[in-house]
Amino acid sequence: MLYQLLKIPARLAFRIYVRNLRLKNPDALNMKGPLLIAANHPNSFLDAIIIATLFRKPVYSLARGDAFSNRLTSTLLRALNILPVYRMREGAENLSQNYSTFEACREIFRKNGIVLIFSEGLCINEWKLRPLMKGTARLAISSWEEGIPLTILPAAINYHSFTRFGKHVHLHFGKAFTQSDLEDTNGYGKTILSFNRKLDNELRQLVIEIDDSDHASIRRVFASEKPGWQTSWLTIPAVIGWLLHAPLYYPLKKIVYRKAIHSGHYDSIMVGALFLLYPIYLASITLIPYAFCGTALAAGVLMCIPLLAYAYVQWKERY
Repeated sequence: MLYQLLKIPARLAFRIYVRNLRLKNPDALNMKGPLLIAANHPNSFLDAIIIATLFRKPVYSLARGDAFSNRLTSTLLRALNILPVYRMREGAENLSQNYSTFEACREIFRKNGIVLIFSEGLCINEWKLRPLMKGTARLAISSWEEGIPLTILPAAINYHSFTRFGKHVHLHFGKAFTQSDLEDTNGYGKTILSFNRKLDNELRQLVIEIDDSDHASIRRVFASEKPGWQTSWLTIPAVIGWLLHAPLYYPLKKIVYRKAIHSGHYDSIMVGALFLLYPIYLASITLIPYAFCGTALAAGVLMCIPLLAYAYVQWKERY
């Protein structure tokens, strides 16, 4: 229930925190289960937010197990269709809990659901594909062994920046494959190797690989195709939007930057914090016109302020 309730405002907010989205193979967003989305992982939980927001059907995501250590947090994450997966670094004693998570995933597949897994197993803010872990292959193989007709969808999410708001995102979906597409399934070990080789070959065609210091290439690859005339008329609304949102954005940015810039989670924390705080901030702004001019003006302000934020995001990259 919570997942469905938040998906609606998340889709509205998406147009603000993502300025420009390019999709490769957009028909993949309409795919039905049983489906396992195998993705790279450059930008913490923002990767899952973007994919889950865009897909038509609900998407269950796998996240690092240590985030579930608190009972309240665990309950909240599960309500958001997020399940824990443990790595050795979260403690060898926790690895056995992955059996219950994988069983939960197979139950989702039995109901023709969709699961998102980050096949690199680690989040690092960079423009490259890292070696794939075995977890994706193990989940897929265990599903096939139970007769589940699981399809694997390779997905690559690419960002022009890991710190800027109103970003350019290239979301590339590859060619889906099933067990019959693997080269060698003669034995469990060979099946895992064949699976990872197939997935790696697909993802390498989708992940944009650029050296971190090559800023010119990053700008060129992610440059917007929108001509200047589409944004020039937004100047005045954009300036008003900047003035209205600066009291919320810049103090929050300073706090999050200081706490999380070296963790690899800065971008995601900023988006999450703004998503939670923005309704409160918006309500506080509308109290002034409501107090002096009544409900009609307050409602108008409530609708206009997010549009002004959108205007600023669209305008700032051009000017």
